[in-house]
Amino acid sequence: MTTIAIKTIMSAMRLDRCLANAGFGSRTEVKELIRRGLVTVGGVIVRDAGLAVDAGETQAIHVGGESAMVRRHLHYMLHKPAGLLTALDDKRLPTIGDLLPTHLRQRGIFPIGRLDRDTTGLLILTTDGTLGHRLASPQWEVWKTYEVTIDGAPFDASDVTLFAAGLQLLDGLACRPAQLEPTSLYSADLTIHEGKFHQIKRMMLSTGRTVTKLHRRSVGGLMLDAQLAPGEFRELTTAEIAALYQLVELDNQP
Repeated sequence: MTTIAIKTIMSAMRLDRCLANAGFGSRTEVKELIRRGLVTVGGVIVRDAGLAVDAGETQAIHVGGESAMVRRHLHYMLHKPAGLLTALDDKRLPTIGDLLPTHLRQRGIFPIGRLDRDTTGLLILTTDGTLGHRLASPQWEVWKTYEVTIDGAPFDASDVTLFAAGLQLLDGLACRPAQLEPTSLYSADLTIHEGKFHQIKRMMLSTGRTVTKLHRRSVGGLMLDAQLAPGEFRELTTAEIAALYQLVELDNQP
């Protein structure tokens, strides 16, 4: 059996709780795995569910031969495809939750912010509520860049000035200044740090245009991985996680 060294950051946390947090089942289910001798720590079978896994110690934990990545929080990026709600469950429509394995859902992972059902691109998923709140809150001014394709009048230089001044929506709501960079007559990169309901579609409507395609490319400095096909996801790297925490002035606690 190949041993993968991992580092836990939880001080004196029980083994059964660590494994439940890692998505190996409920506390009851994990205790049964331990009782059956399917859990090893440092290559040694452990039958004590209360074994403390200490912070700062490098542990080699396996469940049925599978390496257990024991962490306080999980952070992933997902390439959201069109046609899915940004939710984990819905009684009528398919959701991004349908793409996630059971162990991530059991761990309590959730998407930061929302993309419309027909919008594609980068979604960040985390188990850290504080990080999620700050990244989504306009107060922290986290810039998000979208690739926008429209029907209507072609973009020109006057639109760049209009968006930079802070666009007023048709219902009178004022938007904060945004960065519009036309990439063709009918497409542009739009960077905003708000998240009003259907904001980009409403912004375009206020200029007499309709959005035909919308794709989120980045959040803060985090870019959607070009290797991820729609519907695929991956765990964030240590550097990517650190950058997100730094962006919203939080201690990095992966």
